[in-house]
Amino acid sequence: MQCMDTTKTPIVLGGNVFGWTAGREESFAVLDAYVAAGGTLIDTADSYSQWAPGNSGGESETILGAWLAERGPFPVASKVGQSKHRPGLSAENIHAAVRDSLKRLGLPSISLYYAHFDEDGRPIEEIARAFSELREEGLIEEIGVSNLSAERIAAWLDVAERDGLHAPTVLQKEYSLMERGIEADILPLARERGLTVQTYYSLARGFLTGKYRDGAASVDSPRAGVAAGYLDDRGRAVLAALDEISGRHDTTQTAVSLAWLATRPQVSGVISSARDTGQLSGVLAATEVKLSEEDIARLDAASAA
Repeated sequence: MQCMDTTKTPIVLGGNVFGWTAGREESFAVLDAYVAAGGTLIDTADSYSQWAPGNSGGESETILGAWLAERGPFPVASKVGQSKHRPGLSAENIHAAVRDSLKRLGLPSISLYYAHFDEDGRPIEEIARAFSELREEGLIEEIGVSNLSAERIAAWLDVAERDGLHAPTVLQKEYSLMERGIEADILPLARERGLTVQTYYSLARGFLTGKYRDGAASVDSPRAGVAAGYLDDRGRAVLAALDEISGRHDTTQTAVSLAWLATRPQVSGVISSARDTGQLSGVLAATEVKLSEEDIARLDAASAA
């Protein structure tokens, strides 16, 4: 399968649903459709989906591994730190966890490997050196940082520069029209230090699909409760802007929401999952949307805190 630079993917396929709301057959169909549409990176983690009843973690990587065994190598991003079997970011755990992930995926190396969440009290020097060692061993190709504070990310970058280590190149954070907190610190840091950003919860847990409205029927989704919580005055203003702009572009609120993210400085990848090919089509439609400056300004104003 052909692939492109993993740090410049517009739509990154989220793998959190594989083995959770999407079984093996549905997952394979989504993966095949994503590749056929020109997709270039799949995002997963060793902990996906340990929260689901009957699961213990690693299900997403296992399904991906089975798909890769049939289809051939493809760029995959994964993460370490949250698995209940391999928790934390000690050097020992990082080295063991990456080998577990590689075994499940059936790959010789992982395209992009993230520190999933920070670990209180863990020296950043230990984490930085362990990830750099994985690069030296050829077990990973790029280093990513997910959910660490701006201060800890800056410290990691400083250690890497001081000690001649391989440094992170990609940050992953929650970012959407409803969650814009990273504009205060993470995006400026990424711009200053030359990193790119990939976004998760890009549709605000489904709220930005437009399904959650006053008087609307309940939505069949495990995230419905959280998504419905965005339905306040600001949420209604965002939905009104999305309705207006999606109508003008003859597309969906989903596509406009994701297209807006793709316009943000430093954003190189917009992560979105799909439990079936119908949902995937809605996500991929974002790549065809070209927002005007007026559209972007309208969305910026509606979503301002």
